[in-house]
Amino acid sequence: MRQKGHRHGGVSPCAACKLLRRKCVKDCVFAPYFPAKEPYKFAIVHKIFGASNVNKMLQMLSENHRSDAVNSIVYEANARVQDPVYGCVGTISSLHRQLETLQTQLAFAQAELVHIRTLRCIDTKPAPHTASAATYPANKDFSSDVDMASVYAGESLWS
Repeated sequence: MRQKGHRHGGVSPCAACKLLRRKCVKDCVFAPYFPAKEPYKFAIVHKIFGASNVNKMLQMLSENHRSDAVNSIVYEANARVQDPVYGCVGTISSLHRQLETLQTQLAFAQAELVHIRTLRCIDTKPAPHTASAATYPANKDFSSDVDMASVYAGESLWS
């Protein structure tokens, strides 16, 4: 016994045909992408884009691209419901800002790691060997010890 309102093969009509209250035909463009088990999926797409526009978009595409297109349309429709102004562009912008923040944090962490490695390398180097125990004043200005007038005149400092 065949039940009334069912599609070919005894399967219930797709979510699109059910929502639009029309007979689901054998070659229904919506059936493969909007199964009866997921009525919310087509409902949101229909609310945002309209069944006619989605039908036109799907008809323009080859069958091997339709599944990806439906996934994108459903994603955009959900994004539009959550953010009516920006839709998925708002999500993309937010993710982009997060990415920039994380890249900056990573750059700082990498710089800090290089700095720590440099300090560790300096701390582990042996003390330089000195030939004599002579000490030199750290902040002595030797420029006053040389007669610059004689240097510029070509005179030797060591003669």
